[in-house]
Amino acid sequence: MKYIYLLLVGSCLGVNAYAQDDLSKMFANDSVKTHEPVIATYKSTRIIQGHSPETLKKRELDFRVAHHFGDLGGESGGGKTFFGMDNSTDVRIAFEYGVTDRLMVGVGRTKGSGSLTQMYEGLAKYRLLVQTTDNHMPVSVTLFGNVVGTAMKSSRTKSDASHFEKRSDRMSYTTQVILARKFNRNLSLTLLPTLVHRNRVVYMDENDIFALGAGGRFKFSKRLGLLVEYFYPFRSQESKDYFATQGKKFYNPLAVGLEIETGGHVFHVNFTNSTAILENQFIPETTTTWQQGQFRWGFNISRRFSL
Repeated sequence: MKYIYLLLVGSCLGVNAYAQDDLSKMFANDSVKTHEPVIATYKSTRIIQGHSPETLKKRELDFRVAHHFGDLGGESGGGKTFFGMDNSTDVRIAFEYGVTDRLMVGVGRTKGSGSLTQMYEGLAKYRLLVQTTDNHMPVSVTLFGNVVGTAMKSSRTKSDASHFEKRSDRMSYTTQVILARKFNRNLSLTLLPTLVHRNRVVYMDENDIFALGAGGRFKFSKRLGLLVEYFYPFRSQESKDYFATQGKKFYNPLAVGLEIETGGHVFHVNFTNSTAILENQFIPETTTTWQQGQFRWGFNISRRFSL
């Protein structure tokens, strides 16, 4: 047993040493200075739905469109809906702007999916720490937050999540810390500790839900990459049990996608079991599952302009 333990420790150290050596070689040339920042951990400010550590450059404007179609399979999918193409579960259009090389802000309009629709979003994202090629700073750390409000008409049923007695009932918020590392030319990994707060929820739901997300990118070529993203919301067992008695079950959001870079465009084709696009909804409210064919394809389009 002792020899097996030593072998495992040695292997882990070897992998770490290889990754660091590979990262150093990636930027190795005679002109490299100490503490040079690692660039292009991701090609976009998003992994798939969740945020990447990247921010826009100063005076850079990013026009973004995201779209989720309907279920590919299951009761709501299949040939009768052209495998979800006839339906749209969520759509988002947004403008995001680089105030500095580390700070970006944005506004967006999202159709919304689930209990609330007609969503307006304001966001801010700040790059606190940047990974360096010499591992002086081994990871990048970026802070993200948004404020989301709904413009939909209030329901007359007081028990509904869409019944608003005051303006603050329409609001929800997301706070996130984005921890990322680029291990070599091809592999980047990210952790996404996230807190979603909703001012109004239905009975036995939770105003505050913490989730731990993870994502990554593996590049096949200069312009193609595989993306994976997963969130695990920490909902209480009492809440899960109650909603189960109401015939409602929550699932963890899982998405996979293909990243295609075409000059000024970054195009994502993705598949996910979540119907919503915003963290404020897809983290606490995903009720569809891959296992029953309740996943859908979608896309993200990003077009950047220098102002």
